[in-house]
Amino acid sequence: MTIALTRRSAIIGAAAAAFPAIVPASVFGATAPSKRINIGAIGVGRISRGHDMKEVLRHADAHIVAVCDLDTKRLESGLQFVDAAYAARDGKPYTGTRGHADYRALLADKDIDAVLVSTPDHQHARLAVHAVRAGKDVYLQKPASLTIAEGRTMADAVKASDRILQIGSQQRGQEPWPQFHRACELVRNGRIGRLTHVEIGLPGDPSGPAAAPMPIPANLNYDAWLGSTPEAYYTEMRVHPQNSTDARPGWLRCEQFGAGMITGWGAHHVDIAHWGMDTEHTGPVEIWGKAAFPTGGLWNVHGPFKTHARYANGMQMTISGDFANGVKFIGDKGWIFVTRSGSVTASDPGAPQVRPLVASDAKILNSVIEAGETHLRKTPEQHRDWLDAIRTRGLVSAPAEIGHRACSTCLLHWTAMKTGRRLRWDPESERFIGDDAANAMLSRPQRKGYAIA
Repeated sequence: MTIALTRRSAIIGAAAAAFPAIVPASVFGATAPSKRINIGAIGVGRISRGHDMKEVLRHADAHIVAVCDLDTKRLESGLQFVDAAYAARDGKPYTGTRGHADYRALLADKDIDAVLVSTPDHQHARLAVHAVRAGKDVYLQKPASLTIAEGRTMADAVKASDRILQIGSQQRGQEPWPQFHRACELVRNGRIGRLTHVEIGLPGDPSGPAAAPMPIPANLNYDAWLGSTPEAYYTEMRVHPQNSTDARPGWLRCEQFGAGMITGWGAHHVDIAHWGMDTEHTGPVEIWGKAAFPTGGLWNVHGPFKTHARYANGMQMTISGDFANGVKFIGDKGWIFVTRSGSVTASDPGAPQVRPLVASDAKILNSVIEAGETHLRKTPEQHRDWLDAIRTRGLVSAPAEIGHRACSTCLLHWTAMKTGRRLRWDPESERFIGDDAANAMLSRPQRKGYAIA
């Protein structure tokens, strides 16, 4: 709290001294201070510095005016991160970023137009709901939620508001991976015939050692960090490294805070699969599969797995670490494989599935999408797309409902892993059919003081 209050007081004075009361728009054009989108960043750890804040800082028509973190050590370094970026851009010292140790203070700031939510997964839905209710547009890191019920609450709250929410599903943008758009457009236009099956390659996570209780660092509001999840003793391996914002944090491997790789990376690939399958607003009707889970140690998310889903139109999806990381669309006239690390590859149905491209592949890959066919909307990098939508009050490439459906499908695969049985699902009511035990897994108890409502 002390950091937030001290910095905020100092910065308000500095800002008043730095700019005259009225600045003609002609002086600055589209990037005039009065026309900039003022952004608050909630969570300023690894993903925020390496991706969310980093991408927003590229754009002159947006300005990160405040940061928030429950760890005051990270909060202070987050302030320095943003200040240093603007100092480097302008070629002079900058200390104008405000800091908050409580997200509610940031949301109450009427100068802030929109927020980045770059927190652990278990905080996503709650913060998004509170942000849109506070009148802020939101860029929400994937996955959309910890549970399907939370995701539905989030999507409904966005729909009830006039706010814009973009899910961080950056594989949709033309930057940095335009191959995903190309693959989905080819599939949607029948270049591999009738789509029958999608294979998604995702790794599992390794188990870890036991971790003894440790004193809670004075700089961390650990109770608020746990949020809606149950009380659990503090150990650094459960939370995030105290002396690094680069290392992968331990919470990613704890089911209390997320579901593991099935949502962590799966939210990206399932979203792309749904884009190509034309199932972005629905979900499967049947799910089954198996997974190995650790039998000891602190980290308990899934390891090796293979899960399956069937959709109402007969298409099937299989997700497993047995496949190469990426999305493979399989039709009755060929297949297309797309991944972050390379271009789109394709084959005719009779050819080996791993080999250099040949003429038949080039025919698929170089195919022109003609007028009258399905042209999927091309969008810039995901944060730029969000900023453009804030300005125009237009569409984003991955809105709340689409992000929720991708996340909920991942969580359905996770539920199949946990139950080990075949599950039937109604994507309209978002309930399991004839399975009370599975329906009990659609939500989790929310700790008093930290519920979404």
